[in-house]
Amino acid sequence: MRLLAIETSTEACSVAVLVDGALSERFEVAPRRHAELVLPWAEALLSEAGLRRADLDAIAVTRGPGAFTGVRLGISIAQGIALALDRPLLPVSTLAVLAMGGLRGAPAGEFVLAAIDARMGEVYAGAFARDGEALRAVAPEAVAAPDAVALPHTGSWLGVGTGFAAEDGALVRRFGDRLATVDAAALPRAADLARLAARSLAEGGGMAPERVEPAYLRDHVALTLAEQAAARERRG
Repeated sequence: MRLLAIETSTEACSVAVLVDGALSERFEVAPRRHAELVLPWAEALLSEAGLRRADLDAIAVTRGPGAFTGVRLGISIAQGIALALDRPLLPVSTLAVLAMGGLRGAPAGEFVLAAIDARMGEVYAGAFARDGEALRAVAPEAVAAPDAVALPHTGSWLGVGTGFAAEDGALVRRFGDRLATVDAAALPRAADLARLAARSLAEGGGMAPERVEPAYLRDHVALTLAEQAAARERRG
């Protein structure tokens, strides 16, 4: 299996190439430089692996949630490559990718709450459980204030993602000792995207590129200044 994975939905930018189980990745926290980095990194990784674009079996991309511009950019680039090559596109939840990274090296059977700072007093949150070498969602993904996020199961949870630093660590205070560990600096990585996408492709996943759409979770991708002020007033 030969797979190109693109992740641009947060302030980090990463690209990975998976070739028959061997992974290579470029990763950098590079706000506002995603468009500059993605294609050169992809070409460099393919060259290092001795591949051309035409040798790829599929393209993978995070579909969101995350920064609106970053999510749109990643999907647009991935769609363009997949359409040009007539290859399937594998969209994967950004929160699932984040959770996958959090579970690497963790004890078997762990639950993980992945959360990304969504600004305006909210977080994007998704709850997952380890399912063999893959993940299983145990609650719908949502955007909510930290005090509205719930853990659907008892037991020990891992916390991963910038959402745990949002609002002065409100999620950490909310769940207290239910969190075995917290990594509030973690960001999604293309290598974890590639792992999840490869499993999906092996199970028959993949979509026509033009059918892939972002998962913003918010109904409105932008708020007016008046709406932002009203939201702040509601939060007190």
